[in-house]
Amino acid sequence: MAFLEWLETLSYATWVRESPSLLAFPSLLFIHTLGMALVAGGSAVISMALLGMWPRTSIKPLERLYPVMWFGFWINLFSGVSIFIKDATIYGRNPDVYVKLVFVAAGVALLTIIRKRVFGGSFPDSGPVPGNAKMLAWASLGCWFCAIVAGRLIAYVGPVPGL
Repeated sequence: MAFLEWLETLSYATWVRESPSLLAFPSLLFIHTLGMALVAGGSAVISMALLGMWPRTSIKPLERLYPVMWFGFWINLFSGVSIFIKDATIYGRNPDVYVKLVFVAAGVALLTIIRKRVFGGSFPDSGPVPGNAKMLAWASLGCWFCAIVAGRLIAYVGPVPGL
């Protein structure tokens, strides 16, 4: 708990928490939402392609989404840590934060597995999608859905800042 208290005393955490500037907390929330759209949206496109919701053309071009998704992940890491430290003692006691982080970690792991097996391996680019690729796609969609829901619930479940 002492570490979380120390985080809250950082001048950056105080600025995020107390600044009336739109560049503080409101911008971080916007950036976090944008990053989530890039990561979860890109992953959803790839997953839906693997599930057959893509024209009967090559899915190899979708690999170009990975740099965009990684950019979204890194801006989410920055904005998420910034949001967390502003009220670290409260968020640190909220179990929903840890539920979200588990699903984000699983979603990122699935992104790398899908890239390795589908785009880097001997995946047939035409014809039926193998069952294991479909399982990965469903798991990825589920992880990102649960991460988003858990993230939204942080404001309402467990200890909540301002209450």
